[in-house]
Amino acid sequence: MSSSTPRLVSTPETEPPARHASAAGPPPADGGTPPGRERSGDTGRAVRSTRRDLAGRLFATTATGAGATILVVLAAVAVFLVLRAWPAMSASSEELSEGVQWFPEGETLLGFVGPLIFGTVLGALVALVIAVPLAVGIALFTSHYAPRRIASGLGYVVDLLAAVPSVVYGLWGVVWLAPRLSPLWEWLADTLGWIPLFAGPASQPPRTIMTVGLVLAVMILPIITAVSREVFLQTPRLHEEAALALGATRWEMIRMAVLPFGRSGLISASMLGLGRALGETMAVLMILSPGFTYSFALLQAGRHQTIAANIANQFPEANPLGVSTLIATGLALFVITLAVNMAARWVVSRRKDFSGAN
Repeated sequence: MSSSTPRLVSTPETEPPARHASAAGPPPADGGTPPGRERSGDTGRAVRSTRRDLAGRLFATTATGAGATILVVLAAVAVFLVLRAWPAMSASSEELSEGVQWFPEGETLLGFVGPLIFGTVLGALVALVIAVPLAVGIALFTSHYAPRRIASGLGYVVDLLAAVPSVVYGLWGVVWLAPRLSPLWEWLADTLGWIPLFAGPASQPPRTIMTVGLVLAVMILPIITAVSREVFLQTPRLHEEAALALGATRWEMIRMAVLPFGRSGLISASMLGLGRALGETMAVLMILSPGFTYSFALLQAGRHQTIAANIANQFPEANPLGVSTLIATGLALFVITLAVNMAARWVVSRRKDFSGAN
């Protein structure tokens, strides 16, 4: 009889909850988290949220300060140039001729700066015309044609050109390059002399704006190549594969997909190179035979001079009025550079609607 009577036996599974409940106190009526645990979790989340907010505000303040610093420095440079150039800008042509020994007699400040601006822009444009096609070709070769080992090695060599000091380029241009360019410049003058740009006779030695433009092209080549290569590599892979799937050759794919996608970046790279060419000093000073004329004859010496080279040439022995005159020419170069960058930003903004996601 006793064996048929059911017995309730406590098991380990039922005892621990009772002990935990007695140790922690009665659970909440709604079955939620105990009050102690809820308060500790909320406190931890509040501390983490406060730290994130503080870090975000600190980063925003730092970024805003960095952006404002650029504007402050740019404004400070502009104010400095205007204040230091004002004595020359307010002086008459007679005062400039009498006070500055190298200033042309009877010439106004604007008439003196004009040929310098012309020579600066002409030399930079010659360099840009030579460098941009070469840079685009090298960038396309390293990004879409060359094997990886060759592309990395060639890119490394091109990037090394940017580390060479400008004075080394000047020595290379005047000692080694110029004598070897003489036959080429003579051939251009004899063959294409009917074009004003190549009007002869070609000067010997060829210390001309054409030689300067070639050296400047070598100097700005790494900048344009590096930026263009990175932009071409960002072309969406789907665009390239779609063009190839439709039967396009590799060149047609580059022409239809890669170049349109990278056009804005190529313009920005060209403007960076143009800014470098506009402000180059030592290489131009060592190669160019100076002159103050408005001439498009690229193969004739004694016709052109740039603003930066003229400042470096005249500054060591300039009196206070001469220094003010040179700073006035520097102000003109500052305005030119600012205008070039604004024009580049305008051109890029017109093409910003094109995107790889479209």
